[in-house]
Amino acid sequence: MTTTGYTDPRPVYTRATEQAAALIKTVRPEQLDGPTPCTEFDVRTLLSHIVGGTRRIAVVGEGGDGLAMHPFAEGVGDDGWAAAYDEVRARVLKAWEADERMTAPVRVPWGEVPGHAALSGYVMEIVTHTWDLAEAIGHPYELDPELGEFALATARRVLPDSRPRDEETPFDARREAAEGAGVYERLAAWMGRAPLSRA
Repeated sequence: MTTTGYTDPRPVYTRATEQAAALIKTVRPEQLDGPTPCTEFDVRTLLSHIVGGTRRIAVVGEGGDGLAMHPFAEGVGDDGWAAAYDEVRARVLKAWEADERMTAPVRVPWGEVPGHAALSGYVMEIVTHTWDLAEAIGHPYELDPELGEFALATARRVLPDSRPRDEETPFDARREAAEGAGVYERLAAWMGRAPLSRA
């Protein structure tokens, strides 16, 4: 849905969380200690960040100070990641359902922006982390290319082509995607990710 001056990111975000939830449900206990393209995260830590980061987005949508929230979940057992994400996903979708949230200013790690811009950024984040997780657990199914295109377009708009890795820009320098790479591989390269070696 296109509204005055921007594309409503809520339907895309909903689909992105559905995709992430479905993928999280496929994670097996023996995969939790495995590596991910986020070199500082194993699968368990990545799931903690996905759940904790989504809780932060819910607080932002509810009008609270998301920056005061720790972006990792605590106290989730190894068999509880799918349920924890389902719970926080429902909360975040409710928090952002009002049209007024799209134009109200919110404070996020990259500054104060209108709600629609913040939620578009969070589409980029969850879609990228969904690829991270898929890469870590062996790509059990094909990811939605339309979500990848939305996330890549957002990344190209909000992240400079060359940037330092710091607290404000927690992504490595852009990498070159392989010729003929799919949209998720191009998104990952833009975010500084490299596919895991299966050798």
